[in-house]
Amino acid sequence: MSNPFLSRGLDEVRFGDRPMTLNGTIHRTGVLLLICLCAGDYAWTHALGGGAIIGAALGGLIIAMIGIFKAEWTPVLAPVYAVLEGLLLGGVALLYNARFPGIVLNAGLLTAAVLFVLLALYSSRIIKVTDGLMTGIFAATAAVGLVYFVTMMLALFGVHLPYIHQSGWIGIGISLLTTGIAAANLLVDFRLIEDGVRAEKPKYMEWYCAMGLLITLVWLYLELLRLLSKLNGSNK
Repeated sequence: MSNPFLSRGLDEVRFGDRPMTLNGTIHRTGVLLLICLCAGDYAWTHALGGGAIIGAALGGLIIAMIGIFKAEWTPVLAPVYAVLEGLLLGGVALLYNARFPGIVLNAGLLTAAVLFVLLALYSSRIIKVTDGLMTGIFAATAAVGLVYFVTMMLALFGVHLPYIHQSGWIGIGISLLTTGIAAANLLVDFRLIEDGVRAEKPKYMEWYCAMGLLITLVWLYLELLRLLSKLNGSNK
């Protein structure tokens, strides 16, 4: 189960009187995406500073961690998370767009395209998300998380790992790999949501699953921004 937010919640919640539904989860996801876009537009038009962006990132991380252990709180936590992630994305996107005009829209379109293509492949069972595949995606995601954590820790001491943030072909290859892993997490999310509906998990799990899906989409969008920036940088 690659997305720890979804997998933990779906494994541990108790059954409720009203079960979650697929349509309900889709609706909640749409609401969160709309909130995220509105917050992102605010951050874009008001040019938030670096402190606000970092604050939104840390706030979003804290909200996500609370949601992992308190799934029943996600009807309230999920909209707050969407606002914080929207502020984060809007601020980060503005920085990228200042250097590479048009990159923000391209990353958004690519994110939407990846979402719908993978959803179609999953729904038609062209791609079958087996337990083995889920384990592999989980391992790959954990590896990426470990590398990013080590990179951030080293950066605090002025040590910067080569290639990861560079626009050469090795750096581009690394971004392609991490973007692919982020996209693969969507397949795992679809499987976990379907399992939750089949198991008739409580109604509030619609918000929980929608929030988990938003987490993956935010990660995918940021990876696509990074990849496109490297591709543009290599052409200069």
